[in-house]
Amino acid sequence: MNLRRRGMSRVGYWILVAVLALGGIAMIFPIFWLFSVSFRPASEINTVPPNLLPVHWTLNNFTVVFQRAPMLSYLWNSFVFATISTIFIVLTSSTAGYIFAKFKFPGNNAIFMLVLATAIVPFEIYMVPLFLQMNALHLVNNPIGLFLPFLVLSYGIFFMRQNTMTSVPDEILDAARIDGMSETGVMIRMVPRLLAPAVSALAILAFIQAWTAFIWPLLILNDPKYFPMELGLSQFANTGSSNFGVTSAAAVIALLPSIIAFLLLRRRIVEGITITGLQG
Repeated sequence: MNLRRRGMSRVGYWILVAVLALGGIAMIFPIFWLFSVSFRPASEINTVPPNLLPVHWTLNNFTVVFQRAPMLSYLWNSFVFATISTIFIVLTSSTAGYIFAKFKFPGNNAIFMLVLATAIVPFEIYMVPLFLQMNALHLVNNPIGLFLPFLVLSYGIFFMRQNTMTSVPDEILDAARIDGMSETGVMIRMVPRLLAPAVSALAILAFIQAWTAFIWPLLILNDPKYFPMELGLSQFANTGSSNFGVTSAAAVIALLPSIIAFLLLRRRIVEGITITGLQG
């Protein structure tokens, strides 16, 4: 009976592994194909049956991309936009999360639930009122108008609150206060050290959110000199180019920073998200 149970559990384990492997391949293959097409000459793109890898590798598609569009400008705009957004989201989320987790005041839970509720509201519902507000402030086609909606992240507040509750013991904070450290000192000097995995995870999530933003930049900007990468890529794709190799190369350029950031901090992301799920 025990052997049968062990056999069944082993079969179930390998079935689960096979399902997860197939799911992983299904998710990775489009990215793999994008990279493969970006290195193909035009004559190989429509080959039937298609080859998984280029027969003749070429970098000409990437050269054409930089010749046809100001990709360096788009990359720089996206880098500045994503970096500023990430810094502010980490600061605001860490501060608010710490306050919600460690301070008891009237309406604490109600205010937190209200903040959390905004995370489930689709952006499409409030993007028009948001645009009208930016227009009233004369911030349309202005980098400040682009940045403002990306300075606070409600999910980030929830994320940091949960991590603060599970990773920042009250005993350590009380000991720091007994030693004469102020509340500001505790929050600036003690808490970030204890929340390093969570801060790293939140930073990469915020960076990717800003880097891949498209709808809001499309609404708020009309001057190409302010375009971030995603908006610039859409303009490039609409130029009428029929060379899918060139379009794929442009997409690869837009995708690379997010992939690199994820690969560098993937352990932090998993660790931070895992800790978040330990306590509701």
